Amino acid sequence: MINFVQQRRWFFIIAAGLVVLSLVALGVSQAIFGQALRISIDFTGGSLFVLQFQSPATEDGIRQVFEDQGLAGPIVQQLGTKDENLWQVRARFVSSDEASAIMNALDAQVGTVDRANSTVDTVDPTVGAEVTRTAGLAVLAAAVAVLLFIWYSFRRIPHAFRYGVASIVAMMVNVVVTLGFYTLMGILQGWEVNALFLTALLTVIGFSVQDVIVVFDRIRENIPRHRGEPFELIVNRSVMETVHRSLATQLNAMFVMIAILLFGGASIKPFIATMLVGMVSETFTSLCVAVPILVVWEERSQGGKPASAQATA
Repeated sequence: MINFVQQRRWFFIIAAGLVVLSLVALGVSQAIFGQALRISIDFTGGSLFVLQFQSPATEDGIRQVFEDQGLAGPIVQQLGTKDENLWQVRARFVSSDEASAIMNALDAQVGTVDRANSTVDTVDPTVGAEVTRTAGLAVLAAAVAVLLFIWYSFRRIPHAFRYGVASIVAMMVNVVVTLGFYTLMGILQGWEVNALFLTALLTVIGFSVQDVIVVFDRIRENIPRHRGEPFELIVNRSVMETVHRSLATQLNAMFVMIAILLFGGASIKPFIATMLVGMVSETFTSLCVAVPILVVWEERSQGGKPASAQATA
């Protein structure tokens, strides 16, 4: 039998490396944009104009129109190639009348705007603040729910709290890696955190809990069956008995996501890519972070000596 758990030092090094790279990406984004994550108007409030011009337009010309309309400091960004004549502008919250006036001014001063292929999305600042607070509470509630659920499910075995803590640590590593990926794409591709990203993040958390519970449940079953064996051996046996199930489940979902990335629409690709990276990350963290933490914790509690199932049952 492959001694999977014995390689935990390398797993911890890889996990730490991924976390460090993710934190570096967050730091770079903070230095460039003033935000660790580029936040969309879903959370900050404001207006987002996606403008399709029928002829070439310039950044200075677009910015001047917005400033003339009383919108100081608009963020103007060209989307796609120059030949597409597609621009994105972020500004403060505007009313429908103000948006119409801006469109008319763009027609007159910059170039004709293709109204059928242009959009204006607005979110009131108070709504954005509410969404931000709710998003933070949702992630916090998910973490607390995971801890309580696992503690309750494994309450009949010794040190049930450790299982919950190990799950939370693995989940947080997974969340940081997912955030790092999205931050990197924000730097390279201009991705912004929106409601879809939050949905993807919560979905990743859910998958992470599912994978961890599958392995932990097998450990719980094997402890009384193999009483007296080293705890590390029992954990390793449990991993090898469940790894095929975890991989089969995750690979099925990953293949579907890859197909959507290749053939799906551009608007949904950030959402799918985030879920894909999160799923790869949670497959690693559930097996290579959460499980080894249990072994290390048990050995430390025994003074560094190999712990047996007799001691933990």
